[in-house]
Amino acid sequence: MKKRFLELALVLTMMCTGVFGCANKGAQEAGAESSAESGAADSLGESASDITSEAASQAGTTDRSGNPITVPGSVDTIISMAPSTTQILIDLGLGDKIIACDTYSFASYSADLKADIPQFDMMTPDQEKIVSLNADIVFTTGMSASHGDDVFASVKEAGICVCDIPSSASIADIEEDILFIGDIVKKSDEAKELVSKMQDTIADITAASMNIKDDQKKTVLFELFTPSAESPTIYTAGSGTYITEMIELIGAENVAGKEKDDWPALTEEAAIAMDPQVILTADMYTDDVINVLLGMSGWENVTAIKNKAVYQIDNDTVNRPNHHVVSAMIEMAKVVYPEVYKDLKDPFANDDAEEEKPAA
Repeated sequence: MKKRFLELALVLTMMCTGVFGCANKGAQEAGAESSAESGAADSLGESASDITSEAASQAGTTDRSGNPITVPGSVDTIISMAPSTTQILIDLGLGDKIIACDTYSFASYSADLKADIPQFDMMTPDQEKIVSLNADIVFTTGMSASHGDDVFASVKEAGICVCDIPSSASIADIEEDILFIGDIVKKSDEAKELVSKMQDTIADITAASMNIKDDQKKTVLFELFTPSAESPTIYTAGSGTYITEMIELIGAENVAGKEKDDWPALTEEAAIAMDPQVILTADMYTDDVINVLLGMSGWENVTAIKNKAVYQIDNDTVNRPNHHVVSAMIEMAKVVYPEVYKDLKDPFANDDAEEEKPAA
């Protein structure tokens, strides 16, 4: 049973691109030809208003996967089929416009959604039911394309806008996603504010990281799942991921950061040989995971184990590519370099729950 959970979670975490597009619905005609993706957000120092210009140019032409779309004249009803997108929509103040969502979104954000909205399986959604809801737009994710089938084909054929937001590999892409969604749902100013908070916080982190001397720089192993007899490999973040980018921004080095694969599977022997000074785990399936890691046979001489420098990072926050990855970055920073980042504030923390993490 645990192995089945691990396989599903791996797909959820590692799915990076999708193939879905958007059928025509609404009053606006598609404008210019499809424009090139990204580019405007290559530098983290770029302002949100500058980045928005490209997101706006895409809003009437292509979704984030490059598929042609026509944006409805107004967006009053939304179906969100990815937790990361659902959280963005909620933080844009649109929780009441979400008329249906995927099961993971409802499990995580039910307090911000209507209690009786339909929920759909992300992999095999009930297309007939989705069509009957007649939403202005359906936001999808590359996760739904993992088996190669267009599971929203009937929805598009019915003339409902299906807009794909594939999981982003960089912080710049995440910023573009937020701005793009903001343009689509007519919340551009609110989206720019979210991105500005991201950029301001990253700037604070970058400034603080200048105080970390070269001989103080720590090596970090980020693990998604803890090795066991049933699943003996360690899945981690490699070179092409925003998680590696986050580790580097706080002034540390990802020991797997040069691995060619985005999500490499390491043997225990390989991970031990990397000798990380800190281990960060996003494992939510292993009970008492910190003590399990500290007690693993053969790891006794790994620096992180000897120094008990093993910390758990919120799985949802770190693995869902939206503005809340900044919260995960702050979490990382404060456990890896507690003195350097002790005064760093999370701009997206719950106002009434600064000391207590929300349930996963």
